[in-house]
Formats: sequence, structure tokens, C-alpha cells
Amino acid sequence: MDRAPRHRVVVTGMGALTPIGLNVADYWDGLKAGRSGAGPITRFDSSGCDTHFACELKGFKATDYLDRKMVQRLDPYSHYGVIAADEAMKHADLRPGDLDPERIGVVFGSGIGGLDTYEKQFQVLEKYGIGRVSPFFIPMMIADIAAGHISIKHGLKGPNYAVVSACATASHAIGDAWMLLSMGMADAVLAGGSEAAINIMGIGGFNSMKAMSTRNDEPETASRPFDATRDGFVLGEGGGVLVLETLEHAQKRGATIHAELSGYGASADSYHMTAPPPDGDGARRAMRQALQTAGLSGDAIDYINVHGTSTPLGDIAETEAIKTLFGDHARELNISSTKSMTGHLLGAAGAVEAIATVMAVKEGIIPPTINYRTPDPACDLNITPNEPVKREIRAAISNTLGFGGHNASLLFTRFDG
Repeated sequence: MDRAPRHRVVVTGMGALTPIGLNVADYWDGLKAGRSGAGPITRFDSSGCDTHFACELKGFKATDYLDRKMVQRLDPYSHYGVIAADEAMKHADLRPGDLDPERIGVVFGSGIGGLDTYEKQFQVLEKYGIGRVSPFFIPMMIADIAAGHISIKHGLKGPNYAVVSACATASHAIGDAWMLLSMGMADAVLAGGSEAAINIMGIGGFNSMKAMSTRNDEPETASRPFDATRDGFVLGEGGGVLVLETLEHAQKRGATIHAELSGYGASADSYHMTAPPPDGDGARRAMRQALQTAGLSGDAIDYINVHGTSTPLGDIAETEAIKTLFGDHARELNISSTKSMTGHLLGAAGAVEAIATVMAVKEGIIPPTINYRTPDPACDLNITPNEPVKREIRAAISNTLGFGGHNASLLFTRFDG
């Protein structure tokens, strides 16, 4: 039996809710300006924690976007996902009433899900007993419910499910959407992720792992990927959504195309629960597969938006992965970690960083890695330090790597028609 031809997949809409901008335009401006989203925690009393800062959303009120009943019945992670999806739908001018809703899907995940709801309902349980636990506790907490709410709100009846793979979640969701579209199982898919883990359980848990920076005296410079003095990641929050469509569908409805999603790679480290292999082998294989599925060689890549969390081991491993895969061309690449500005959005990271990558390809501007002061000889690539760089970008990769050894690489190319 002959295999059906693969459909090309393009990006026609984006939505973002980040610590440096509550929409795509402001987020992109913040990246170009090198703005840090870090500051003292305002959400709760962090005095018992080792870390007293995070990258919170600034000036955000869910009731500015959603009706009060919906706000009350959704966890913040779902607020972020629904709001980002609303922006992406509007940006793409995607109106389900004018299209076939059974051909529009949602693949959307969260690394943790409703941690805020879990924490608050446990407090209710302790104080008042089991009979006072909310009947909305389970549907507010579960990691798939944001995908469901996006579907329900917009009447989208195509493939709908959640992906959960820690910090690689949103990239896997986007990669799954790419596969659905490539195979002709949908005409358009909203894909991405969200996270709302800035609470005492989130901060306390990551502190116990010794994974986060404790640079409390200068939070704005604490996220410093590839710097020799880095001491851990800075926790962020928010959400991101991409509207992906088959090229035929986008062109038929006259959609604006921002970039093409040309390749996708996924792999497992099969090494350790939280640490990457020192040689970055899993990340290397994910990038290699992204190149293979796009039909490109390594020298076609101009930019990599790296995972770059500002952890001592992770940044070295990703550097090694890039050098091993790209060889001499690694020195010609620009790489950067936008987590230096947004912090680490965990399950949402892949989506907001994919958006940064698409904008970089579209505008020919590489966002910087800020807070770079002291070179680390083990991280010896061009990390685009402190200032953005103008450069023509033919193709770019966005990497996300998660606890459990989950790796995902998305490959975007400039769309020239």
C-alpha cells in the first residue's frame, strides 16, 4: 500500500503569557530588551524557603480575561492555558464557526498540573476534614483539563489530549501536533503548555532538590545560563500556545504564515531521574532526529534556543550535545537561553521558547542570554551574551529537556512560500 504524502505544517498564530510580557508582542519586546522577569516572591510568605524569588506574572489578573465563575473553577495553570489559547486563536484569525470543528484539535499539557489547587485543598482537608474538600478538586487539578477547557470554550472537536513529560511537555505537545497534521488527521491544532507552580509546595520541593538558585541578594541576575557562577534555575510561570496548520489549509483560508515547523525529534536519556548524561547524548539524538525529519544537514541551522536552565550540569551537557552533533559548524551557530529572562516555565517552557524561536526566524533577531559575566570554559559556544544580535536565520532549533530523561527538539524554518 502506498503511503500518503506528508503534509507540510506551518505556524499561523501564537499566544503567550510570560513573566516579561502578557502577550506575544510584549514578550518579544522583553526578550529583545534583555528584560529579567525575576523578583521577590509576592504570592506567599517564602521566609521558610531557601529561595525567596521567582519569575511571577506581572500585573496579571485572571478576571481581566475570564468570567468570575470560570476563574473560580479552574486552577491557575488552566487560566494561563485558556488565555494563551484565546490570544493564539485571535492572532491566527481562526474562527471555528467558519471551519470544520471536527478537523481542529488541541494538544496541550502541563508538567505538574494543578499544584496550586492541590496545595489549597490539602489545607482545607487538614483544617476542616474530608467533607469540605471541593467537588471541583479533581477536575481542577488534573493535567489534562486545560486541553479540555480550550476545546470546550472554542467548540473544537478534533484530536484532544494532554502531554506530560516534565519540562519537555510543551515541545512534545507541539511535536505531537506536527505528527497529527503531517498524517492528515487534522487541519489545525492548538498546541502548547502552561504551568503555575510558584507556591510553597513548588518552591519548597525544588529547594529540597537543590535545583534552584538561592541568589536572594540579586534575583534579577540569578538566572545566568552558561556563566561559571550559575547555581540553579529560577522558577517561572505562564503559558504558550501555537496554532499549527497544514500548509494547504492555511493557504486556502488566506492565513498569515509566520514560519514552518519542518522537523521534530524526541529521545530518552535512559540515564538518571533528574541529571542529564554528561555528554548530552539524549539531547544530541533529539536534535539529530529533528534534522532528519526536516531533511536538513547540520550546517543549515543558524540558531538554537537551548534548554539552558542555568544548572551546573545541564548547561555543560547541552553544550557537549551541540558540539558533538554539529562539529565545526557549532562555532558558527548562535545559541541563547531565553530562560535567563523568563525563568524556567517547566511544562510551558517549550511553548514560550518555540514562540521566541519563531519570532527570531521571522524577524532575523536572536534574543540574548543575559546575566553573562564569567565565562565557563566548559560552555564555549557563542551564547549571544547580554545583547540581541541581528542575523538572517534560515532554520532554527528549540530544545527542551525534562526530568526523567525526556528530550524534544523542534525545528523551524523561514517560510518563503
